Amino acid sequence: MELRRSRGALVLPLVCVLAGVVLLALPRDDALLRTLVAVGAILLGVVALLAALRPFRFRIDADGLTVRRPGLRRQIPWAEVEALVLDRPPARDGRPAPPRLLLVPPPGGPATARHPVDGRPAVELLDLDQVRQKPEQVAEALTRFAGNRFVDLPARRRAAFPDPDFGVGLRGCRMDRVDELIRRGQDALLSGVDTERRTARAEIERAQAEGLPAAQRGYDRRQVDQALSALADALASDRSADRSTP
Repeated sequence: MELRRSRGALVLPLVCVLAGVVLLALPRDDALLRTLVAVGAILLGVVALLAALRPFRFRIDADGLTVRRPGLRRQIPWAEVEALVLDRPPARDGRPAPPRLLLVPPPGGPATARHPVDGRPAVELLDLDQVRQKPEQVAEALTRFAGNRFVDLPARRRAAFPDPDFGVGLRGCRMDRVDELIRRGQDALLSGVDTERRTARAEIERAQAEGLPAAQRGYDRRQVDQALSALADALASDRSADRSTP
């Protein structure tokens, strides 16, 4: 499977360049300020455009991974791969973060990140917002060729406990705190470790008892309370005891 670079990365740089050109063309009294802003926008757009047009290749096949991007240009055979993890960082203010693909190399390999479950040194191979293929398509190819080296962590989290779809309104629960609690509980369910589940459940119950912090725009409080109670019940259940750490 050959991944293709997303065209979306070119939109913002082109807008900056075009905006700068338009500013230069428009007659105005404040010529110096206009010129400075226009030149700045054009330079910013050109730099971003050059970065977006750098050589890029990402291929997944039976031999391994072929990667060509800034900072990494090589073929990585499967024998050198300890683990590949598709992860999605925590949401920010209710906005989903782009998924990323992490590679756990052999001991002594370069590390720029950490395995999201066990903390092993890892390298971020790919921000999936940079490619046209959907995360599900990338996950399918990696499952086919990488086998049990590959872990689709968002899918496993959803299987352990579905991501709630909260409504958003004024003076609701602060989004980042709720997202943190949900993620904490999902990871504890995945771990299959009694102490992890008990700790996560205690944190959720303590947060509910103390009252979740409010925000100008936040998640619906009733829905949050129901979801956290359901998650606490799942953490108390023995059904998660047979899960293993990804």
